[in-house]
Amino acid sequence: MLTHNDLKRGARFILNQEPYEVLDSFPIKKAQGRAIVQTRIKNLITGAVLDKNFHQGDVFDQADISKIDIKFLYSHKDKFIFSERNNPSKRFELSENQLGSSSKFLKPNEIVEGLVFDDKIINISLPIKIQLKVIEAPPSFKGNTAQGGTKTVKLETKAEINAPLFINEGDIIEINTEKEEYVKRIEKK
Repeated sequence: MLTHNDLKRGARFILNQEPYEVLDSFPIKKAQGRAIVQTRIKNLITGAVLDKNFHQGDVFDQADISKIDIKFLYSHKDKFIFSERNNPSKRFELSENQLGSSSKFLKPNEIVEGLVFDDKIINISLPIKIQLKVIEAPPSFKGNTAQGGTKTVKLETKAEINAPLFINEGDIIEINTEKEEYVKRIEKK
């Protein structure tokens, strides 16, 4: 059992018979000594994100979520098609709403972790750092640092992120998928 004090970032719990993950958590002390935890939580089945306050005395069951390796095959419109790692005939789909921002960093044939709840794959978990190729990068000009020394580049998954001015088309860069930001250049074109 989890109490309101256990609802920290990354904690997974059951609310209304569905699994949720805590994205942010802020403890607050109200008048008369009542402790409240303000949270931003994500429904792991629907992908819906909501803000919710939990009070002293609230208790929750911990979500029993296991992980298996799955393969991302392709996307069509807002559906993402996956299969079991070693059995491409066992396919299933997840929506863009379920995946959230993770969908921006998926490339075909990539192995990711599937989150399993009640014997059903409900979502995925990407590695925190991944490597992607830059397919479009505007040219940078010497002395062009008035805007903080960054430019927007397009990655092979069609995602766009800010990267330093020295990043060029064809470079392979490392991305932090949680913060959705550039980490470092891995390989120069």
